[in-house]
Order: sequence, then structure tokens, then C-alpha cells
Amino acid sequence: MPNIVLKIDVDTFRGTREGVPNLVRILKQHQAGATFLFSLGKDHTGWALRRVFRPGFFQKVSRTSVVEHYGIKTLMYGVFLPAPDIGSCTTEMRAVADAGFECGIHTWDHVVWHDNVRQRGKDWTCGQMQRAQQKFQQIFGHQPATHGAAGWQMNEHAFTQLDQFGMQYASDGRAMLTDDGSLANPEAGPYRLKVGNEVKSCIQMPTTLPTLDELLGRTVNGQELTTSTIAAHILDLTKKPRDHVFTLHAELEGQKLAPIFEQLLTGWHKQGYRCISMADYFDAIKDKNLPTHPLSWASLPGRSGELVALI
Repeated sequence: MPNIVLKIDVDTFRGTREGVPNLVRILKQHQAGATFLFSLGKDHTGWALRRVFRPGFFQKVSRTSVVEHYGIKTLMYGVFLPAPDIGSCTTEMRAVADAGFECGIHTWDHVVWHDNVRQRGKDWTCGQMQRAQQKFQQIFGHQPATHGAAGWQMNEHAFTQLDQFGMQYASDGRAMLTDDGSLANPEAGPYRLKVGNEVKSCIQMPTTLPTLDELLGRTVNGQELTTSTIAAHILDLTKKPRDHVFTLHAELEGQKLAPIFEQLLTGWHKQGYRCISMADYFDAIKDKNLPTHPLSWASLPGRSGELVALI
């Protein structure tokens, strides 16, 4: 039976308070597994407006109705309003673990990590990651088992830190996609990462499907992808059975785009997939002879800037 690994990125205070409980309810209803990856520091979402001059930023914002999905209050955090502490949402986070779902680290400060990590050195990088790890342990009472980088942004020091944490698996990058969201390399999947001359111990599980915000509002194969058509498009990408990793967001699928996520869960069940956590997937692949690939960067259709990519 093929697998859909559900990786849930939690970026904001509102997403933690509102989107996460909604997703737990939906996943329970559909008997689906998933991994929740939490941001654990301050919510500085408003600082993301500094990306205004980056290529593709305005196009993405106009397509995905950022204000509608994130809310004007969230977009003011760190600019016109004090940045709330996401790590204070201990009740919501612990409820996810109590419901039986795997929890891991997304980042300490989403915007700060996303916009800076590629240019930063060892001390800054490890400091950010260690703060997140310490906060996770304080909230959950144990060490985190996994990590999924904010914005799929990392550097060589971050990958070394994953090994030093003892993490055996993570999902920090993407598989390359064509314009319609299909895999550029149909064989893309879990791999061992080589940074310089060193092969890292932590297995990487790249996201292999496009995210909703990368597809919404785009015209693909002559059809505009709307909230009414996007689920069918993604299900068309998964009609040929194979394992996939799908990244969703508490701020999107956990709120206004929840009906689309439910359509996907129903459709994947009909296609014969199991929806599972990253931990479940690791158990299935840990003894396989996985390929090794070097650290690479590339851009993807529908997303601005470069990210860690399996080329």
C-alpha cells in the first residue's frame, strides 16, 4: 500500500491556537496519521513584508490571499503589534501529542530563520536550533525526534546540528517539480545527504508534491486552479501509486482551506493510500539502501526564491 506522509508546518501563533486543533479533529475523523512541526519562539510574521522586493513575492501574495488566510492581526505581529510567544501555546501543542500524533521542530523564529539562515554561520545557526530544541523538551518532556525546516531553508551547519541532536530523519527540502506540479524525477524520494565530503546520518524525506499555496490561482495546462479544482489536480498527480510527502500548513489547511484538505484525504483513501507520520515512514525505509545526493538549491514553480532541493 503506498503512503502519503503528512507533514504539517505550524508557522504562527494563530495557526497554533486555531489551525492545529482543527487539523487534529480532521485527521482523527479520517483516521489519518501526521507529523506536526512547531515554531517555538516569537511570531514575527509582519517582518515577512520585507520580502516585498524579492522576485515572485507580489505574485504569490496576490494569488494566495495572504490577508484572508493569515489575518490582518497576524500580519502586524512584530511591526505594529508585539510579537506573541508561540511557545506559550503549551495546551494546544500537548493536545496534539496526547491525541497520538508525532510532534517535531519547525523552527525557533520562522521569519528570522527563513530570511537569514543561508547566509549565517555556525554559532547563529546552532543557537537558533538549540533554543527550539530546549523549548520543545520543556513543553513535551522529551527530545524531538524530527525536524522540518522553515521555508525549506538550511545551511551546512544546520544539517550537522541535526546529526548532533541524534535525529534519524527529517524533511528539510523539496523534490524538483515541473510546472504542473509533477515530479521532474519520478524516482525522487528519501535520500542520504552529502555536505562537502561528509554523508549525514539523518535521512532526508523531501516533499514530493506541490503545496496548495504554490498552485492556487495559477493556470496549469490551460485551467486556472481554484479552491474548486485544486484537489482534483493534486489527486491527478497521485493517481499513479508511489510514496509521497505532502506539506500542509496549519494556517491554510487548518483554517479556510480545510475543505480542500478533507477532499484530499477522502481522495487518497479511495486511491489506496495510507496517510502516515514521518515516524511511520522512517520505520518503513530505515533499512533500505537509499541513494546519496549532494546539498543543492533551486527554485520551484509557484514559490519565490531558492530552497533546499533534490536535483
